[in-house]
Amino acid sequence: MADSDQHLRKTLGLKEVFAISTGSMISSGLFVLPAVVFLKAGPSILVAYLLASLFIIPSMLSKAELATAMPKAGGIYFFITRSFGPLFGTFTGLASWFSLSLKSSFALVGIGVFLEPLVPHYSPNMVKMIAVGFTLLFTVLNLLSSKESGRVQFILVVFLLIVLAGFIFFGVSRVELSRFQDFAPKGWKVLPLVTGMIFISYGGLTKVASMAEEIKDPKKMIPLGMFSAYGVVSLIYLLAIFVTIGVIPDEVMRGSLTPLSTAAESYAGSAGFLILAVAAMLAFVTTANAGLMAASRSPLAMSRDNLLPPLLGRVGRRFHTPVFAILLTSAFMITCIVFLDIEHLVKVASTMKLLMFTMVNISVIFMRQSKIVSYRPSFRAPFYPVLQIIGILVYVFLILQMGRLSLILSGAFFLISVIWYFVYVKSRASQKSAFIRMMEGLTNKDIVEDEASLEGELIDLLRERDQIKEDRFDSIIANALVMDMDMSVSRAEFFHLVAEEVSDRWKIETAKVEEKLQIREAQASTLIYPGVAIPHAIPHIIIEGTHTFDIVLVRNKNGIVWNEAGDIVYTAFCLLGTKDERNFHLKALMSIAQILQDPEFHELWMHARSPEELRTVILVTKRRRG
Repeated sequence: MADSDQHLRKTLGLKEVFAISTGSMISSGLFVLPAVVFLKAGPSILVAYLLASLFIIPSMLSKAELATAMPKAGGIYFFITRSFGPLFGTFTGLASWFSLSLKSSFALVGIGVFLEPLVPHYSPNMVKMIAVGFTLLFTVLNLLSSKESGRVQFILVVFLLIVLAGFIFFGVSRVELSRFQDFAPKGWKVLPLVTGMIFISYGGLTKVASMAEEIKDPKKMIPLGMFSAYGVVSLIYLLAIFVTIGVIPDEVMRGSLTPLSTAAESYAGSAGFLILAVAAMLAFVTTANAGLMAASRSPLAMSRDNLLPPLLGRVGRRFHTPVFAILLTSAFMITCIVFLDIEHLVKVASTMKLLMFTMVNISVIFMRQSKIVSYRPSFRAPFYPVLQIIGILVYVFLILQMGRLSLILSGAFFLISVIWYFVYVKSRASQKSAFIRMMEGLTNKDIVEDEASLEGELIDLLRERDQIKEDRFDSIIANALVMDMDMSVSRAEFFHLVAEEVSDRWKIETAKVEEKLQIREAQASTLIYPGVAIPHAIPHIIIEGTHTFDIVLVRNKNGIVWNEAGDIVYTAFCLLGTKDERNFHLKALMSIAQILQDPEFHELWMHARSPEELRTVILVTKRRRG
């Protein structure tokens, strides 16, 4: 399969992003968990749900930033690999795939809780058969089209939200406030544990980042879709649970595994129970579909980086979907449904999810502190780095609440990942990380040339994100000479140094180049802006032949003394070319003028740490192309 066929199609719009995020959150966290945590904390679970909704904010904002800077398949795996390096990337990729697949399987098996009261001849095997059936259905949908799978997700989510809105609307008038009088019957000390149990329900919010490569206009749609889903689901959680607690007696709430359905039955009879039960089963289905979509992108992304065999990175020629990654994920989910005790493994998956949330917040710190010029998210998490530090501390605290067994099993999973890294990955992966760049900056170590690979990759992602087509000016800059001078010189000395560089590159006499630059300067000063000059020889011919144009990029932090008036130049663009390039010369001047007008350019230019980074500053600065 040709490389050109390995790209995923951008088919997902705002409604699909909203549906994936929303559907990932509304399942057991709303339809089953309230009764479980009510046993531990009573009506105070409302506070726990509110806290859980607040605790997800650091990860939501951090992921939105990372996803708009790096809208690539794999989501959290891709971010961690570029931030921490391939060792932690291996763990994160496998852990993300494992936890998402496992929770999707658990969601489908959870249908049985609501199916049992509705089916006369209920059996666990029937539930497993139904769960496997839905897995196969969504596997086919995902293989055929991400858009179709997203469309089905949207339809199911809209129906689910309508049912829940009706439940809240008709139920709120039947709420008895007296049921909230004994608000915290077991005190507030149980609140951290209950909040930790609830928090995982919000974890699905950020799944959509794994689909970033397939989202149209990701710099807008990812934050907008995630934030709108967060607002809607958080409100529904609180209102639906408020109605449920207020409608049914404590003893009924404590003894039910279908609290919302039971509440609906109390004021709408068996029809109410049936409607909410069907809605609950659809909620589990939407969670599973979103999980399959998101989980399958981890092995795809890992294969692209040589962390897994190449087969998993292949994209179908006809439908442009990750065929083998989807099939692997589907097979794992079916195996879990049929053979494993999923409920016990989900707690381990939750612990790993919290670990990954912790790493996401650290990733934002690494990416920003590395000061990589081409790291340019369209959305930046506010209150940096306080928000990320708070998130890290909260998630570490919640991890400790998950119990010793979960920590031990998560540690074992990490050990397996390390073994895989040294056995398979280390000899194949060459991905550099922002952590390395950050440490180099802290130690004043020169950036090695290989580290430019991360910048180059981020530039490519920016172009793909903003649908920028490289023009001739970009191509010239990418191959331009770069002079980063470390001493103050006069203009004459500067022209001589430039002439030597041009002479070596184009095999022209140094004196000839120097003379043409001096003549042009004598005709009119090329000092166009305080601190900036654009010396050039056009219309005087420097390079013989046709269709040749070149630019020499110059930075001198100590300054070039440009004239007798004492004007100092720190930045220069030296233009030269053949006689037939006069029109492009004007276009190049227009591009440079647009770059100089960007308010971020001068700061980035003066703080760039290498010639390659100087070139990158120009490539990533916004301008009109054509």
